[in-house]
Amino acid sequence: MAQNTKNLMGLAGIPLVMVLGNSMLIPVLPTMKAKLQLTGLQTSLLITAFSIAAGVVIPLAGYLSDRFGRKIVVILSLILYGAGGLLAGLAALWWDKPYGIIMIGRVLQGIGAAGTAPIAMAMVGDLFNGAAESRALGLMETSNGLGKVLSPVLGALLAMISWYMVFLAFPIICGAVLLLFWFCTRENRQQKQPMQVSQYLQSIGQVFRQHGRWLVPAFFIGSICLFTLFGVLFYLSDLLEETYKIDGVLKGGFLAIPLLVMSIVAYVTGLIIKKKLRVMRLFVISGMFLLAASYVIASFVQGVYLLIGVLVIGSAGTGMILPCLNSMIVGAVKKAERGMITSLYSGVRFIGVAVGPPVFTWLLGISRSVMFYSIAGLTALFAVVALFFLKPQQDSREASGQRAQAENEQAKETEAMRQAAEILGIQAESDEERRRSEAVRRMGFDPNELVNRLLGEKKEKGKS
Repeated sequence: MAQNTKNLMGLAGIPLVMVLGNSMLIPVLPTMKAKLQLTGLQTSLLITAFSIAAGVVIPLAGYLSDRFGRKIVVILSLILYGAGGLLAGLAALWWDKPYGIIMIGRVLQGIGAAGTAPIAMAMVGDLFNGAAESRALGLMETSNGLGKVLSPVLGALLAMISWYMVFLAFPIICGAVLLLFWFCTRENRQQKQPMQVSQYLQSIGQVFRQHGRWLVPAFFIGSICLFTLFGVLFYLSDLLEETYKIDGVLKGGFLAIPLLVMSIVAYVTGLIIKKKLRVMRLFVISGMFLLAASYVIASFVQGVYLLIGVLVIGSAGTGMILPCLNSMIVGAVKKAERGMITSLYSGVRFIGVAVGPPVFTWLLGISRSVMFYSIAGLTALFAVVALFFLKPQQDSREASGQRAQAENEQAKETEAMRQAAEILGIQAESDEERRRSEAVRRMGFDPNELVNRLLGEKKEKGKS
């Protein structure tokens, strides 16, 4: 038990580090744009470079962690992540035109990020079982949500010192998380022989041949959610600073509002859906239509405060969608295939984050209305796709195991109620007793008792 607690302490900070990689930069981007004299596209590429690198390397990091051990991959990834931030920060401090070096630093950070949260999630599966695994995953999601909410505020606070402090903070944060992980988390090495690359690719192909009809739409929907989320945050950050002159911690607080709503809704959604595929599917479809509706309404809204309120509706939709997609993919794919599929899914989601800011910049260059109508149309289209194609079938062994667990829990609940009744001196009423009470209430007597008496009298007469 003590080791489980230490394992959790070591793992909990890793999702937080991954989230900070982009979200902490969002409030600082307009200042970077002004200081480095960048175009809108160049500014957006600071997010894109990190996200594309992470998206491409995540599946490779998953394979390397299977082959060489998860702990060593996480440690090297955190070192690379911190080194990329240090390189970008020192370049900004020492060079007159540091943009190229900063971009290299961001790519290094993205490669490092690929081996953090996805591998930590896999470690949870290695180290915990049953209810302990669910609690550990819940803690990891809490850390992720906390990072999403705090990162814009933290970025804005660091920018008050200097705009490049956001980069120099990464080695400090990564160093603290690395030490905690190194000393607290103990790895359970897998006994089975890791797959060769050819087997790995064949397994992925087999999964998509079997589940591709719904898995491909699920991947696209997850990517679209993060594409629109980071695109909107990028747009809001620029709007708040350039048009409304809202800067610093106040701006970070405004940017945190949609992320806070998304995190709260995601947490509540996780409590509601459990393993019910129909409920998950309903939440995904409803969430996509909510996203589409929020972007259509946003196209007519002018005031920034009202705009944030409208976009919060879309954030709630994203919060409904993402936990459902996670559960669908985990529940419908065999346990042996989950690592590779969840790594691919994380990679595709990062590609969505990568293309969001530059695409939003391009669309905004045409017009604000075109930007909002385009993303509204895209989300509405995939809501319809989800309606027709997002129909996963749960793995039969997984489903039977969950049914057995549900029956076992129900039996335990019934027994607990019986024991409580005994302790309180209450006799639980059986079905027969309930029927007898109902008959007495309606007719004034118990028909069964009357029949028994008559039969008893007949038997007595027969004997005499």
